[in-house]
Amino acid sequence: MLPQLPVSLCLYRKMAAARLLLLLSACLGPAASLYFHIGETEKKCFIEEIPDETMVIGNYRTQLYDKQREEYLPATPGLGMLVEVKDPDDKIILSRQYGSEGRFTFTSHTPGEHQICLHSNSTKFSLFAGGMLRVHLDIQVGEHANDYAQIAAKDKLSELQLRVRQLIEQVEQIQKEQNYQRWREERFRQTSESTNQRVLWWSIAQTLILVAIGVWQMRHLKSFFEAKKLV
Repeated sequence: MLPQLPVSLCLYRKMAAARLLLLLSACLGPAASLYFHIGETEKKCFIEEIPDETMVIGNYRTQLYDKQREEYLPATPGLGMLVEVKDPDDKIILSRQYGSEGRFTFTSHTPGEHQICLHSNSTKFSLFAGGMLRVHLDIQVGEHANDYAQIAAKDKLSELQLRVRQLIEQVEQIQKEQNYQRWREERFRQTSESTNQRVLWWSIAQTLILVAIGVWQMRHLKSFFEAKKLV
């Protein structure tokens, strides 16, 4: 019976790791896709809260509205789409021209709200004057941006090794999220303390102003009564 103990212990660890992986996968689901419509000169921006040192991958494709068929069809390759990303300090970290379908990637270096903007500066809009362009956008943050099938094929990882690697990267992403939440909490606390201090000084200033006005009024009334020889 003794030789079976390590095998049972190893199996138990595998099952525990698998359960933890499923739990994390349920908590950290992949980002949902969306689509939106833009006009010829319209610009659409999205705000994404991203921790520092986190990779972000965005995939998009465009469709043009066909009035004859009354449906959206894939856009022509000549249609251009400009993607611009700004960090919380309003610095441009990505600004690049893509085609009607593309993939953009960037890594955050500052935690906070990143602004992702898309707009078309192509003259191909003249083909559907008065119409709209539909853009399908999918943004993946952190470990969701990794192609684990490609990683497994490149590093020749088994299924268990791949799941362990996914688990490790998910834990690292959780740590980044926790650090980001601590940073937000610290910034909020500093803002609250600064606001409370300003309110305190403003209250003190108001009190001093009221006291000064009261003293001035008393002196003014005293001089008035003395001038009228009432006192």
